Amino acid sequence: MKEEKRSSGRRKQRSWVIPVLCAAVTLLILKTVLLVGYVPSSSMEPTLHKNSIILGLRLHGELKTGDIIIFRHDGELLVKRIAASGGEQIERDGETITVPYGCFYVLGDNAADSYDSRYWEELFVKEKDVAAVVLGDRR
Repeated sequence: MKEEKRSSGRRKQRSWVIPVLCAAVTLLILKTVLLVGYVPSSSMEPTLHKNSIILGLRLHGELKTGDIIIFRHDGELLVKRIAASGGEQIERDGETITVPYGCFYVLGDNAADSYDSRYWEELFVKEKDVAAVVLGDRR
C-alpha cells in the first residue's frame, strides 16, 4: 500500500514536466525560427487580407525580388513585397536609382493603399532590418 502511494505521488510530481517542456520548446521556436504576425491594413491585398494572421520564417536563405518580408521600419514591423534587390534599378520621379547591395526597395501589393518605399525619406529596407520571410506566399 505504501509503495502504491509513493508511486502515485511521483507520477503527480512528474506530471508537470511534459507540459513545461512543450511550452519551452514552443517558445524557443517562436523566438528563433517562426514569427507570428498580424496584417492591420489592406496594403498587401489581394495577397494578404486585412486583419489576417501571417507566419514568417526567421531563418531564410537569400532574399529576392518578389519575396514578401516582415521588417522593422520606424519602430514598427511592416509587411511588404520586395520590388527590387541590391544592384537592381528602379524608376522614381523620373530618375533611375540603383538599389544598394544589402538593401531592398519594397512595395505593397495594393499600391493605392500602401505606405512603402515610394513615400519614405530612406527609400530602402536594410537586410539587417528583415525579421522574417512570409510563409505561404501566394504569387
